[in-house]
Amino acid sequence: MTTWRKSSYSGTQVGSECVEVARFAEEIAVRDSKAPEAGHLALDRQVFRALLAALKR
Repeated sequence: MTTWRKSSYSGTQVGSECVEVARFAEEIAVRDSKAPEAGHLALDRQVFRALLAALKR
């Protein structure tokens, strides 16, 4: 079973959810928490770290 974690920046109001992440063996998955059935984007760990660094700028 995959455990998805919601972004700490997601709101608590209905409809304000945004991003969830899950850790897999070789990658990190990202999905829209409002539409989890739409699938996810899988990134290798190095690319995910680079994405986070870019978003923090």
